[in-house]
Amino acid sequence: MFEFIKDYKKLKSFIINVIIGEFFIQLVNATFMNILPLYMSRKGFTDEEIALFITFRFLGVFALALPIGNIIKGRAMKPFFLLSSVLVPLFGLAIVYCVYFQLTVALFISLLLWGASFTFMQIPITPYILRNENKENHTSGIALSYSTWSFAGIISGVVIAVLDRINPVLFDEQCILIIFSLLGFGGIYFVAKITLKEELDDKQTLKNKPKIIKNDWLLIFKGLIPTLIIATGAGLTIPFISLFFDKVHHLDKGGFSIISAIAAVLVAWGAMLVPRIKKNVGYKIAIPTTQSLAVISLVALATTQYYSQYSVALYIAIICYLLRQPLMNMAGPMTSELVMNYVGEKNREITSALTAAIWSGSWVISGFMVKIMFSRGYPYVNIFLITSILYAFGVLLYYFLILDYSKREKAGLI
Repeated sequence: MFEFIKDYKKLKSFIINVIIGEFFIQLVNATFMNILPLYMSRKGFTDEEIALFITFRFLGVFALALPIGNIIKGRAMKPFFLLSSVLVPLFGLAIVYCVYFQLTVALFISLLLWGASFTFMQIPITPYILRNENKENHTSGIALSYSTWSFAGIISGVVIAVLDRINPVLFDEQCILIIFSLLGFGGIYFVAKITLKEELDDKQTLKNKPKIIKNDWLLIFKGLIPTLIIATGAGLTIPFISLFFDKVHHLDKGGFSIISAIAAVLVAWGAMLVPRIKKNVGYKIAIPTTQSLAVISLVALATTQYYSQYSVALYIAIICYLLRQPLMNMAGPMTSELVMNYVGEKNREITSALTAAIWSGSWVISGFMVKIMFSRGYPYVNIFLITSILYAFGVLLYYFLILDYSKREKAGLI
């Protein structure tokens, strides 16, 4: 059951240190994703206001994604990792106090800069792994990097649940957000330990590097269209899951944190299995199957609102959530590696930047859409079902991309 751990022992120590640094940033991210909407709700913000404010976090990522993608090409990435390790927890603390003192303008700015701070880790890390790790370990490195979100969710969920059990009044939403913001600074230590002389570009790209490198925009466009569809759907749902359980099923922060921690364990276990799944069944089966099952689980989760007056609805919603999370996230490392290989070495940095821009830009648009839908009285079930339709379309597009990938691989283009 845990034999897959051997795949990760081959990773180089400096790759592990960067990934641990990423884990501390994700610790802040996971906690704020689940608790910030609840904290803002307790402080008198409406659902529409929460949707609008959270949108600004993703607007920050969107604004910096492309510039960072161009800047990191041919440059050492450690300074970017250090910058992210400092700024993410720092602006996290700023957000908490802006909500407390109802500083609306400052809250917009803090969320914008907080989101932007993630780009310094989020965009460089996959190209960094591909540049500096052995090719046979690329999938393991990317999968472990993806797993930091899950491991952070596990730790965050368990700690919040324990603190809530000890004293729910003392350890309220504000206190929890402050604690995890401070813990986020721990990533500085691990990133600072990296003494590697980095490869500043992919070896093959350097070998055949012309004076001016032109990006293959058609390949990049084809590779990222499925991501755009999936990301748009995700933005309608993921930031508001905690509100769904709170408003529809009346599950408090302690209960939801326990569920989130269990889901994170399943996501982490699933993500760590990715290298072996890919090896045994390949992209063509693994990606569409896991994503399709995730879509079915999301539909079942959403429709629990129709019968939420019955106690069984909460248990069905929890089961569906626990199924949806690992199934959808298992595809992440595979789709990332698929797209990176599809576009080729010279397009990796800009593709990584565009991926971040797409996710954030889509979530900005989705956030405004959710705000409008909330203001018009749309129930959560309708919003989540829209996500399911977008997911299903995205899965189909990924399948076509895999077919094209196979053709290009057989032709020797990959």
